[in-house]
Amino acid sequence: MKIIADFHIHSRFSMATSSKMDVETLAPWAEKKGINLLGTGDFTHPAYFKHLRSRLEEAENGLYRLKNTKSKLRFILTGEISNIYTQDGRGRRIHILIFAPSFEIAENINSSLAGYGNLSSNGRPILGISARMLTDIIFGISPDCFIIPAHVWTPWYSLFGSRSGFDSIEECFGYNSRFIYALETGLSSDPDMNWRISKLDRFTLVSNSDAHSPSKIGREANVFDSKMDYYEITRIIREKDRKGFLYTIEFFPEKGKYHFDGHRKCETVLSPKESIKNRDICPNCKKPLTIGVMHRIEELSDRPEGFVPQDFIPFKRLIPLDEIIALTLGKGVNTKAVKDLYELLIKEGETEFNILMELSKEELCRIAPLKVAEGIISVREGRARVLPGYDGRYGEIRIDED
Repeated sequence: MKIIADFHIHSRFSMATSSKMDVETLAPWAEKKGINLLGTGDFTHPAYFKHLRSRLEEAENGLYRLKNTKSKLRFILTGEISNIYTQDGRGRRIHILIFAPSFEIAENINSSLAGYGNLSSNGRPILGISARMLTDIIFGISPDCFIIPAHVWTPWYSLFGSRSGFDSIEECFGYNSRFIYALETGLSSDPDMNWRISKLDRFTLVSNSDAHSPSKIGREANVFDSKMDYYEITRIIREKDRKGFLYTIEFFPEKGKYHFDGHRKCETVLSPKESIKNRDICPNCKKPLTIGVMHRIEELSDRPEGFVPQDFIPFKRLIPLDEIIALTLGKGVNTKAVKDLYELLIKEGETEFNILMELSKEELCRIAPLKVAEGIISVREGRARVLPGYDGRYGEIRIDED
């Protein structure tokens, strides 16, 4: 069975998140996208946990479905923790994604974590404990839980972040490193960037949307050939099973908010080489630059660009359908014209992923304006260009007009 999974999203109880982020609203959006396995996000928040228990019922092994519906969408219990602590004389800010196989285990996790921070304050709670201590707690509750360091290259809150992270998994997790099997690449990096670092070879690279609004789910995702089963899917990830894990769906990393180095206030954006020449100082205001993902990759890499490991899992780069429509029509993503055409294409093309990845050019031309069909093909063929994002500002996409 083909499974398209987005494990990392947030609920309406997280800061800067849409009020529509609840399972009833997410279900029809997942169907539009072509997602059939979705993380709940934020199960540590007491109010959202109560909401999930009232709306979901057990389905396949360790997975859940909406009550009283015919929806084929399955939910997997996930939540993100923000660990803020001091280690080796430096402040650390690490985000970690947790998977739980049942409500009972998730409830035990919540009870144990409640003593280390206010779980009600945010869907992604801040806990003053180390990443190593968090893994001790989680695996002490159940070895069937699964932990993945989130968006590992983001400067401010991640495992390898330039502002608050580490240079290796072992520094962060210590003796629990052996229980870390996967890394989330994040929007600002792609698998091929991570392949340049040999010490990451043993980890399975996963990609998720980290969505804060329903329309953003699936902008990155994971594609499996598996039965719907929590334990089978986590096994595939743990063992880096290339027969079970088909590929990841990737945002263009340049579109991410922290791809290049820069200083947003000065509108200064620099490549790693340019930053090094400037000693990581903004040439305009003379203050330190925010060092982006590419710079950190360069610092830690021991392989050249273009290196491909033997046991790699493939990936496909896509641009969300509404953004392609907006670019080709020359209109904003949230305009009525773009939204109306998006809904029409979904009606004719079944799902967004089917339109973006499966339909032939001839089929696309039958359901979409020629410019939109050409835009989709242009992205498939790698003819999209992106002005890199930096210091919290998203990159800008350009599609080859030819």
